[in-house]
Amino acid sequence: MNNFFIIVLDGVGVGELPDADFYGDAGSNTLANIANSVNGLTLPNFQKLGLGNIIPIKGLGENHKPLASFGKMSELSRGKDSTTGHWELSGLFVETDFGYFPNGFPKNITDKFLEVTGCLGFLGNKAASGTEIIEELGDEHVKTGFPIIYTSADSVFQIAAHQKIIPLEKLYEICDKTRNEVLVDPLKVGRVIARPFLGKSGSYERTVYRKDYSLDPPSETVLDLLQKNKINTVAIGKINDLFNYRGISVQVKSKSNKEGFEQLIRASNEYQNSLIFINLVDFDVYFGHRNDVEGFAKALKELDDFLPVFLENLYQTDRVIFTADHGNDPTTPSTDHSREYVPVLYFGKNKSVTNLGIRNTFSDVGKTVADYFDIKNDLRGASFINE
Repeated sequence: MNNFFIIVLDGVGVGELPDADFYGDAGSNTLANIANSVNGLTLPNFQKLGLGNIIPIKGLGENHKPLASFGKMSELSRGKDSTTGHWELSGLFVETDFGYFPNGFPKNITDKFLEVTGCLGFLGNKAASGTEIIEELGDEHVKTGFPIIYTSADSVFQIAAHQKIIPLEKLYEICDKTRNEVLVDPLKVGRVIARPFLGKSGSYERTVYRKDYSLDPPSETVLDLLQKNKINTVAIGKINDLFNYRGISVQVKSKSNKEGFEQLIRASNEYQNSLIFINLVDFDVYFGHRNDVEGFAKALKELDDFLPVFLENLYQTDRVIFTADHGNDPTTPSTDHSREYVPVLYFGKNKSVTNLGIRNTFSDVGKTVADYFDIKNDLRGASFINE
């Protein structure tokens, strides 16, 4: 069917980058540290592909006849944000960093937020874990009706609200105005994120109706190039938000890994001559950010169990890249992303296999996709399609 799949395992890093200490991430190694913490991962299908050939992972021995080409990639762009990670995967190098607010947003931003959105006040305004801040401020939010605003180590302006206090559509309107009227250049905040929740005091829980408001990529991505050349581009889940819907022909909603698995099978049957780009978000959202090692390991096993069904469904001419956008090591004290190498497994039925080594940039993925579809391009990176 001549489809190319990019499957992003959100937050599944494979070891600290040389500059990890600058970001406070020395010692981070998401996959290896999880494996050590649970006394070994059991991922037989990923082991067949060659995941254990990339780095030592307890429970995954090295495969001397892997089914996929294997290696790891370094991030050239600054930061460890999902947006820059995905943009670099698409063939870009983001030369300027986003703005970060470890001490909360300054008064000129919060004043503008109140003026533009019409909110009578706000709560929070600090760097915080999303689950912790709604437990801390949820009761006051319900009492006052003020939205909770917060950030993290990433370039994000997050707005949390109880769906019965600020309905979804109103929360989305507040986020849209924040994105387009409050956070203007030169602030360059990567994303505004709507964080709705439900429940009552002591048992608040975030819902699946999160929505991201991103920026346009600063230059042409592989998605733009393919769309210009009449190649179908299918984005599943978070991909749509991260590219601000640009260069995407078909937008598919997905709120969980399980839904993502279902959409992958559907897309592999429905489309041909297409790029199918998906982010499996659960690793990052539910386990990395919550330091849930056991949950992270279980989610990896669920993906591993799904692999045979997906791979068997592929055609001989289809190609797949499994990779990540950053790390999110749940074994470290931090609940934020970690500055790590990301894995790359490049699979095709009966395709020759090689050790791809350490790649200089995530952009090798976008370059490879462009070459697969035989599209002339000036994307960053080095294609490994013929290696």
